[in-house]
Amino acid sequence: MSGREDTLPRRLRVTVDDASGHPALDTAISRVLLERVDRGELPATLRLSRPAAIVAFSSRDARSPGFDAAVAATQQEGFTPVLRLAGGRPAVFTPTTIAFSWSVPTDAPATGIAQRFTLLSGRLAAAFSSLGVDARVGEVPGEYCPGEYSVNAAGRHKVAGVGQRLLRRAAHTGGVVVVDGAPDINRVLVPVYAAMGVDFEPSVTGALTDHAEVTFEQVRRAIVAAFGARFEVEPWTLDEHTLALARQAAPEHVATRPAVAS
Repeated sequence: MSGREDTLPRRLRVTVDDASGHPALDTAISRVLLERVDRGELPATLRLSRPAAIVAFSSRDARSPGFDAAVAATQQEGFTPVLRLAGGRPAVFTPTTIAFSWSVPTDAPATGIAQRFTLLSGRLAAAFSSLGVDARVGEVPGEYCPGEYSVNAAGRHKVAGVGQRLLRRAAHTGGVVVVDGAPDINRVLVPVYAAMGVDFEPSVTGALTDHAEVTFEQVRRAIVAAFGARFEVEPWTLDEHTLALARQAAPEHVATRPAVAS
């Protein structure tokens, strides 16, 4: 870890929830948390949630050839196309995945990008290792939404992806942990990636249950414990103000045409 590690707040609020209602509500809640941290209304906050069945597109995807066809392919497979906060290529969220969103206040968001990626991926790998998975940080050749801070199992299967979004005074580091259901992810990603002309190798898409006998809640508790080994964790429940703002913002994140999430 870099010498700037101690610049991160030591205290961390952690909220655990299962978003229900609008399919883009999960993304909207994480956006609102980031914006409220940016305004100084909330401290550093980690959210671990159970999302709906969505394909999360980035603003780059929304400007790419084939985006309309990818949206149509998403809907044909019964998923909702959503514009997410972070960059990268399309990723899939289902009720058997854990969406994570870590929002932290910072006066210089751009200077801590690598630090936040390293810390979060390391915490996820530690959590998975505690459950008996041979978890490693690093890209598996051919993975969907590739990144050097992906978390894989045994160097063979991608099981978590990580991205970032920066505001003026806050940073969001978020993504998805695939607990179960890798075939469901490939079922929609194959036509989506084909529509956008992006190559990936479906055989490296994985889930934690492919490598250990774990449940959704066991994984979520393990992630909280891993962060608790690094931060002073304070359990928190989403407040009604955050939820009201998120319900209002959710429709803005549905990707029905080329657009960029705010």
